[in-house]
Amino acid sequence: MLIRFNRRKGVALVFEMISQFKICKIFNPGCVYEKPLSRFNSARILCFQHSESVERTKQCVSKSVGTSSSVGASRFSRGDRMEAQVALFDYLYCTRGFHYTDAERISKNSPRFVQNLLCKVDGEQDVSRGLAKFFRYNPINEFEPFLESLGLSSSELEHLLPRDLFFLGDDHILLENFHVLCEYGIPQCKIGRIFKEANDIFRYEYGILAKKLSAYEELGLSRTTVIKLVTCCPSLLVGSVNIEFVQVLEKLKQLGFGTDWIGGYLSDFKTYNWNRMLDTINFLADVGYNDIQMGLLFQTSPSLLFEGSGKRVYILVCRLLKLGLKMSQVYSLFSKNPQISSENYALTLWKAVDFLSEIGMETEAIAKVVTEQMPLLSSHHLKGPRTVLKSLKVDKATLCHIIKEDTSKLISLASKVASVNQTKLQNPSKYLEKTTFLLSLGYLENTEEMAKARKQFRGRGDQLEERFDCLVQAGLDYNVVSSMIRHAPSVLNQSKEVLVKKIDCLKSCLGYPPESIVAFPSYLCYDIGRINLRFSMYAWLRKQGASKPNLSVSTLLVSSDARFVKYFVNIHPEGPVMWEYFRKSLNID
Repeated sequence: MLIRFNRRKGVALVFEMISQFKICKIFNPGCVYEKPLSRFNSARILCFQHSESVERTKQCVSKSVGTSSSVGASRFSRGDRMEAQVALFDYLYCTRGFHYTDAERISKNSPRFVQNLLCKVDGEQDVSRGLAKFFRYNPINEFEPFLESLGLSSSELEHLLPRDLFFLGDDHILLENFHVLCEYGIPQCKIGRIFKEANDIFRYEYGILAKKLSAYEELGLSRTTVIKLVTCCPSLLVGSVNIEFVQVLEKLKQLGFGTDWIGGYLSDFKTYNWNRMLDTINFLADVGYNDIQMGLLFQTSPSLLFEGSGKRVYILVCRLLKLGLKMSQVYSLFSKNPQISSENYALTLWKAVDFLSEIGMETEAIAKVVTEQMPLLSSHHLKGPRTVLKSLKVDKATLCHIIKEDTSKLISLASKVASVNQTKLQNPSKYLEKTTFLLSLGYLENTEEMAKARKQFRGRGDQLEERFDCLVQAGLDYNVVSSMIRHAPSVLNQSKEVLVKKIDCLKSCLGYPPESIVAFPSYLCYDIGRINLRFSMYAWLRKQGASKPNLSVSTLLVSSDARFVKYFVNIHPEGPVMWEYFRKSLNID
């Protein structure tokens, strides 16, 4: 097929450009019109004879192909880029008839394409005018800015661009399914992953994709959870509802989790294997975990299920069982030390086990060290056995004997972290660092959450642990206390004595068990005077039959004084008198 432009200028054959760039260029003075090579039956392109025109054309081709260098250069000002965005929006909306929202989305979220447009009018004083003129003679491949706006990189675009289409409006099915995803609430920047990993869903006929999304909501999932699911696992939308996922959901329901619990631990940066998750749950059941134990395990350490889709569970459990631990001991270790589910901590733990093995310690003795010093072993990197033996000037047997006598000596003798105080080395379990304590609560090292927690918790690690143990000794479950502290860190910023007083007040004044504050851990942060005053008033009202029994602790404490007086004190004729009596007896102004 022979294509002619401007006969008066003459023509010239350019075979080199075709072989180098794999595209067909139709040249007009000062502009380039790109079309797929498949559109033409001939490898001949007619160009201008004038040497200046040919040279200018080559420069334009170089700029259009060398996108990465153009983007990296960032030669254009912010104002130029904004003008180019507006020009692209005008072209898509006014010239090509795109919906206003689509035109705006594409123009604002395709910076590389906009940068390339600026390269084509480089040197023009008026960017808007230059691009308007460029668009007049040079239709663009609309799939490029569209796919870039979905969050796809330039390297990914190269393989995803359709070869037989140039205008986005020609693919009505693609646009229809794209609109279904947008209207459902999936961010446009995350649709790119769906397009890349499950491209088949963009070929669905009208209405099918919406039905597939609705099918997951019918399982009891909220729309927010479904959005997280399909963005991290686009394959769920291919074919019928994923059977393995449904089975995992049913298993989690049996363990006491809500249908949307799973959504809180999904990440857009990971891919999940639902069949492996199902195998993990079944594996734990086979080795002796009952539903209650497994539920508490996943509640305190959800990463066991979600990181690696449960693969790490097999490794951890099997290695601990090989050490000679019983299943009940394994369960206890996971429950009290959820940090070992993290890859870094698990690796540190097994290096410590290898250390003990290398110095000749028996399996039973290693198991004892692991069970007694799990928090420290999983958070402290140990030196090599040779280095430790050389620095201590002892043999392996002597070192084994020292560690067997006092398992905590392993950390003080072999840890890479130098201690400031020799006393702390002799008894590291007593002088726990704050970081070590936070690790035991499930915080991960070198994360923003850990950095924030270190600021929120005040006191040494051993002080924080003492306060924590105080709550456990009051009758609260260890895992429950861990959850409470993570929701209300300021609870542990009070002394042990104050915490004891508040728990005793709860029991003596109202007769409530400690579990009544699980849903409202902030109770322990309220002033003891306020607590005594309001509890005394409410206890008196209950005796008079003037108030409902068993009101929640939050109901009694959260409201202002004026509101409490209105709804509690004034409901009884003698209420104001008793209120003043309690205020004076408790010395509250």
